[in-house]
Amino acid sequence: MEYVILAVVIAVIAIGAIAGLVVSGRRRRQLPPKSQAPVITAPKPTPQEPQVGEEAAPPTEAPRRTVEEVELPAEAEAPEAVEVEPAEAEAAPAVEVPEPTAGRLVRLRSRLSRSQNSLGKGLLSLLSREHLDEDTWEEIEETLLTADVGVAPTQELVERLRTRVKVLGTRTPEELRALLREELVELVGKDADRAVRSTRHEEGPAVVLVVGVNGVGKTTTTGKLARVLVADGRTVVLGAADTFRAAAADQLQTWGERVGARTVRGPEGGDPASIAFDAVKEGIAEGADTVLIDTAGRLHTKTGLMDELGKVKRVVEKHGPVDEVLLVLDATTGQNGLIQARVFAEVVDITGIVLTKLDGTAKGGIVVAVQRDLGVPVKLIGLGEGADDLAPFEPGAFVDALIGD
Repeated sequence: MEYVILAVVIAVIAIGAIAGLVVSGRRRRQLPPKSQAPVITAPKPTPQEPQVGEEAAPPTEAPRRTVEEVELPAEAEAPEAVEVEPAEAEAAPAVEVPEPTAGRLVRLRSRLSRSQNSLGKGLLSLLSREHLDEDTWEEIEETLLTADVGVAPTQELVERLRTRVKVLGTRTPEELRALLREELVELVGKDADRAVRSTRHEEGPAVVLVVGVNGVGKTTTTGKLARVLVADGRTVVLGAADTFRAAAADQLQTWGERVGARTVRGPEGGDPASIAFDAVKEGIAEGADTVLIDTAGRLHTKTGLMDELGKVKRVVEKHGPVDEVLLVLDATTGQNGLIQARVFAEVVDITGIVLTKLDGTAKGGIVVAVQRDLGVPVKLIGLGEGADDLAPFEPGAFVDALIGD
């Protein structure tokens, strides 16, 4: 039994030894011999095009230098410091020189061409008829009413014309023109004080409040008025108290920068009375001649907005009196403009009228009607979109424009 066990053990050992030899042989066959280096096959040379002359000679190697023979470059010198001039500050906007206001209405008389066709030329044509019967006088009256002159002023003018034509008798075109001019100038009002009170006084700068409904061109008119005052030698501070209309303050500031006038403004939606107060305060500090305050446009039918306008005026008066309250009216609105004017006159004391858009389809007679209705004079009229198209109102030049040459 012992011999059997011994034989089995010897057999197992033999089998294990044989298996180890087999595995070792396989590994030797898989690994490359240590002394054998990998063989790299050089790429085949690219065939060259045939050469002639020197190019056909075999290439020679250029002489090579050792590291010790190569001269190192000299240390680079630091570049000289170059002074860089500071960039020029942005040029301030050029200050414009507005046109002189003297005679400006005469220069703009062509803008009233449409109005003169409906009023002045129409009246001259009717008065030039050989026989002025009742039908003709009714046409004259209708022409005046259509031109927005108003009922009472129309009746007065027709009666005076009737009387003077009877006395005159024979009527030449020159005599008719002189007669009509004289009567229209009288109707417009040649003795009214139309100067804008803009001169500095003991209490401080003159304060001008610009009011009106939405869409009449109030902010633009304020900017143009600043140009009128600067052209007359005044120094101006602008108050952007229209805080409800987007970009109104930006628009007014642009107008001011063009003539070198400073604009006092506040946050959008801020208190208009506070901004107006600050504008007058700045005007006093700077010694300005005039402070122009642009107020927010408002509907004349909104009681709350109209009360707020009264508040602006009361707050400004803490510095001193308000010298002018100019009501801006769109001349094309006709009789509706008169309704607006009455409501504004109840809230603030209107001292003067600015008629805009008188160069379009407006009737020239609105000048007469609004003065009669409010009892205050037209002081400025707008006759175009240009920066200098706002002119002081001159009755004689205005009538001459209506009648034509």
